[in-house]
Amino acid sequence: MSFRENLLKKIQIDRLTRIVLQSIGTPESGLKIDKDAMRRLLAMSPYEYRKVRDLDLYIREADGGKNKILVLDNELPIYLTTVDDVAMRKSPYIAEMVKIRNIIKILKDSDVKISIKQDSVKTIQQECIEQLDLSYNEEDIEQIARQGAAALENGYAEGVQESLLLFADLLGYHPPPKAFDIRHHEIFGSLARKEAGEIVYGPTVIYSLIDNSLKLIDEPISNFDKPRLEFFQGVAAGKEKATVEGAGAFDYLKKSVLHKGR
Repeated sequence: MSFRENLLKKIQIDRLTRIVLQSIGTPESGLKIDKDAMRRLLAMSPYEYRKVRDLDLYIREADGGKNKILVLDNELPIYLTTVDDVAMRKSPYIAEMVKIRNIIKILKDSDVKISIKQDSVKTIQQECIEQLDLSYNEEDIEQIARQGAAALENGYAEGVQESLLLFADLLGYHPPPKAFDIRHHEIFGSLARKEAGEIVYGPTVIYSLIDNSLKLIDEPISNFDKPRLEFFQGVAAGKEKATVEGAGAFDYLKKSVLHKGR
């Protein structure tokens, strides 16, 4: 796959990871793991699915004749052992439960369980990403910028959004916090959280889904700075001049990525 395709896949992996992590709660919360999102994440992983007894297992071969085995349940445990061992511990037959040695294993699995919940999800995320070649050269970045600029010129909103999403991932930009969120606009920017609830946001790229306009503000703005917040909103509304407007924003983002990579 091309660098662009691999990066889009990484973004999808990260998005599914966030969905699953947000669905994890305390035992008292009553929240259930988003198994659909977890299945889609596992489908992009090096783990192979197998139904054993009443268990949904995802298995990856490890060293020493053992396997890394994730059980798709509300705990999301990952074990380092054999499939038969996991099956006996998680869904034992009556005949297995009468043996004292097995009872001990069923009651205490810390000898083979290596992670649960958030840690397991992050492990799967990392193993998904490790399969991707995310190395790039200058031409790869220039191509993203060119395709974004062409989409902007042609009024192709989905193409503009995709290119912005790719640049946002490359630069570590975030969606807007509440103070910077504007309806019908796609916004990404560098984000820093400080003391006492202060958020500093920027550089920021603002794409209007209303009129297909693209603007970039290269300075950070604090959510405590009311005049600069009004300026930010004025730029989005077309009442203030941005640092860069139009396709030049993609050139700015391209240069930022290439400078970061040096």
